Amino acid sequence: MANVTRAFIGSASEIEDFGPLLRFLLLNVLIALGLFVLWYFGLLQLVLATDHTRVSILIFAIFCLTGLHCLYQTVVISRELVRARKVRDIVVAESGSGLRIEGDRVMTGNGMVLEPGIMTNHIINIIRKRRLQSERHVDQTLLLRSLADKLRDREKLGLFVSEALLRLALLGTAIGFILMLIPISALTSFESDTLRSALGGMTGGMAVALNVTVAGIASALLLKLEYYLLDNSIGELFEMITETTEIHVVSALEQPAHA
Repeated sequence: MANVTRAFIGSASEIEDFGPLLRFLLLNVLIALGLFVLWYFGLLQLVLATDHTRVSILIFAIFCLTGLHCLYQTVVISRELVRARKVRDIVVAESGSGLRIEGDRVMTGNGMVLEPGIMTNHIINIIRKRRLQSERHVDQTLLLRSLADKLRDREKLGLFVSEALLRLALLGTAIGFILMLIPISALTSFESDTLRSALGGMTGGMAVALNVTVAGIASALLLKLEYYLLDNSIGELFEMITETTEIHVVSALEQPAHA
């Protein structure tokens, strides 16, 4: 099994870098299993049948589309982790040979080319900054802040949508209570048939309120969990870039030979 996994993904270290994707897939398999259990016992059909506003369907659709966005970003970050690990290994192994830019590529003094990616682009910015400034000390604080902002932009959509789903849940609750109170306001007598009809309308409104609330809160929580895993992966990538550039790249550029 390990040989098959290595053949499709890569070496053991590359498999570890694809850990964010594997965790995301495991989480979504559990979510799919939970939805299948709800469908098997008829609870999912009941929610869709009693929600006449169709707000719960809108919530499920938004959740699925945003989940696909999270999957795409997780794949991108996993690939960047693999590239960053390769760049780190080359930089560490060639730490004494120096770095130079040739075109849009970064090469070590021994001719090793760094694989293109987020870390390589950051190294290019550091080298260009060192060339343009007169001081020997290289401060990459602003560059790291800009990099952190760009990486965090990948998860802003999920954070916004998770909050929006909670607002949709509150909207569905309000609509359900309005539907529940409409039959009461329409009462003109207190006969048994009239009360029975009013109670039926109240039950339908309460069902809408509760079903939409549960769907919205559950979708928002699951979406936050997915983007929490993505946030951990982004933090891991940023930590690797910071450690590698601060220890090996910046230190090498501050040597007199690079003045």
